[in-house]
Amino acid sequence: MLDRYAIKIIKAPLDYSAKQLDNAGLSANQITLIGFFIGLSAIPFLAFQQYHVALALILLNRTFDGLDGALARRQGCSDFGGYLDIVCDFIFYSGIVLGFALAAPEQNAVAANVLIWTFMGTGSSFLTFAIMAAKRNIDNTVYPHKSLYYLGGLTEGTETIATFVLFCLFPQHFAKLAFIFAALCSITTVTRILAAKATFTDNRGTNNTAA
Repeated sequence: MLDRYAIKIIKAPLDYSAKQLDNAGLSANQITLIGFFIGLSAIPFLAFQQYHVALALILLNRTFDGLDGALARRQGCSDFGGYLDIVCDFIFYSGIVLGFALAAPEQNAVAANVLIWTFMGTGSSFLTFAIMAAKRNIDNTVYPHKSLYYLGGLTEGTETIATFVLFCLFPQHFAKLAFIFAALCSITTVTRILAAKATFTDNRGTNNTAA
């Protein structure tokens, strides 16, 4: 719900920074990978309950995630670049949840597993919709700059990062916050399935039935 508003706020500084990176000879994929490894480095800090350090690394990762897109738009978007960005994002998201499970397994492990389970629902519903939208040549008018169709929901990127910030600021309440966000992820998955049904059942000739 919040991504479209966040984009308006961060677009100008990201575009300016991307121009400097472009002048320095860096590529969008390099920025993606640098940001990805910065994000992964938050996991051991979470495991050792160094939450403020982890928070700084998480926010830095998200900054790089915005920069790679802005840089790609300057240099020319590529299918592999979009693919790499999405793969790194999903590994990063689940890795942060893993970090909290490692920090306090007795209190956090079940909630962390439930949250990662619901991430499977939001991720698969989003990616599968994008595949089918591409098959039908359906354009996304909300996020036209994205490399594939971004289907909305209650829990998109901005909501996820806001939740990660809350995790780091209030780690003692991780389980409660994780269960709440997992419930919102589940609602997002259901609404995306309903949106897919409304979008893709109008043409019987393209429907496939899985055994």
